[in-house]
Amino acid sequence: MTSTTEPATVQRPAKPVLQVGDRVFVNLARGAGILILIVLAGVAVFLIAEAFPAIVAPASELPEGHGLVAYIAPLVFGTVLSAAIALIVATPLAVAVALFITHFAPPRVAQTLGYLVDLLAAVPSIVYGLWGASVLGPASVGLSTWLNSWFGWLPFFAGPVSATGRTMLVAGLVLAVMILPIITAVSREVFRQTPKLHEEAALALGATRWEMIRMAVLPFGRSGVISGAMLGLGRALGETMAVAIVLSVSGAVTVNLISSSNPSTIAANIALQFPESSGLAVNVLIASGLVLFVITLLVNALARYIVNRRREFSGAN
Repeated sequence: MTSTTEPATVQRPAKPVLQVGDRVFVNLARGAGILILIVLAGVAVFLIAEAFPAIVAPASELPEGHGLVAYIAPLVFGTVLSAAIALIVATPLAVAVALFITHFAPPRVAQTLGYLVDLLAAVPSIVYGLWGASVLGPASVGLSTWLNSWFGWLPFFAGPVSATGRTMLVAGLVLAVMILPIITAVSREVFRQTPKLHEEAALALGATRWEMIRMAVLPFGRSGVISGAMLGLGRALGETMAVAIVLSVSGAVTVNLISSSNPSTIAANIALQFPESSGLAVNVLIASGLVLFVITLLVNALARYIVNRRREFSGAN
């Protein structure tokens, strides 16, 4: 006798039947995601269409008779320089504040300090600009003089020192204060998610508080700190009014941070020049805005890539 065995049929689990409310929510969420893509694509199409006349126009018809690259390059340099200063100053300070809130401060002090740091993000940028030009700028003249006296051999502090304090250094410090809440908030939440068993194991092995943070907390939160710094960099790249008020613009391409000869930024230049521009000059400004749009998009895409690269962490909570 031969026995035949029929192959077992694999039954796939039935898809759950969504209720009316669930279907409405899913469709609304999907529509919101599609709407964001449409808006982003619309902004890109608008910038490209409006910048095209400036891209194909001869150099003689552009402002100051220069080519488009020669016009935008100093603005890109000033944008990147001011944002880099802000990032260098704000990132270590933000990490230190986040560590103090999560691992050192008493609960009430940590909660109050967290509220105060988050409150910095609610201050309008024009207020930061007024504070930088009226308070921080004059107060920085003494520091600039000291830097020029002791480190004048460096091109960053070669001088001559600006008498008003409206320098690239002050603009970078103002931007650092503005992006501090972003980096601190991201770093604080990442540090709080550090597996407790990792911290307790380090302390049980005889590590000090700082050694535990260095071996357990900082490695776990490295990707979060980097992504927060990239998000803060995106904010610094697109800041307009604070830089326009603080910076004394001369159009020069220089790394001197304490003199009155400063390159402008793309956003500040658009804000200052757009009201009085017409014709092809408007297209040139929009072309510079297109460059800023691409730079900001790349920075935020890099931040998202870093976040997704370490989405899951092997460890116990």
